[in-house]
Amino acid sequence: MRGMLLIARRDLAGYLNSYWGYAVIAAVLLVDGLLFNAIALGNVPKYSAKVIEEFFYFSFGTTVIASILLTMRLVAEERQTGTIVLVDSSPVGSWQLVGGKYLSAMTVLATMVLATVYMPALVFVNGKVSYGHIFAGYTGLLLVAAAVAAIGTFASAISRSQLVAGFTSVVITVALIVMWLLAKVADPPLVDVISYMSLFDKHYRGFMRGQINTEDVVYFLSICFVFLMLASRFMAARRWR
Repeated sequence: MRGMLLIARRDLAGYLNSYWGYAVIAAVLLVDGLLFNAIALGNVPKYSAKVIEEFFYFSFGTTVIASILLTMRLVAEERQTGTIVLVDSSPVGSWQLVGGKYLSAMTVLATMVLATVYMPALVFVNGKVSYGHIFAGYTGLLLVAAAVAAIGTFASAISRSQLVAGFTSVVITVALIVMWLLAKVADPPLVDVISYMSLFDKHYRGFMRGQINTEDVVYFLSICFVFLMLASRFMAARRWR
């Protein structure tokens, strides 16, 4: 555990000492603010619950993009700069290395996601929204960030450059998002399996509406476990080459 925290602190310092982390967070907050005014609020009167639902709708997209941008450098950058040799020769286990890097990315992502809380809070000025709806929506955003960050960590672990890692993350994430389209043309029993894999349509819409379902939470946590385990196994296998 101590090794994981050391890796997390090292990588977190890398985010704080460079402009990349700040630039991504600033860009997401700017885009979220513009979309909140243009889409969620708009010029047409809406129910407060609808405004919050639309806020979490476009926040899904910005959170996914930010998660990919912040994780594609985790391991791939080590290879590009040559510091991967130091990482491989360190006494830290592969699962600690992957876990530490993932933890650092999640710290930045959680800070970014929670920094947008002032937007739904503005609805209370002229409207009324359930606190449970806001809590459920942010729970969904954090789970999405966790899942995509795990995918990004895996992609970065198997890639030799940040661009390849980013592209791999996009391909895997988009494939999970568009599963609902494939489910429309699939036949039973595959349709149930493919439909269940749909990251957005099947498992995120409930959070947008203020609902927290155990099935959805388990799905996102399973995505995290599978891709972090794969990343750890790959890093362990690479050390033995």
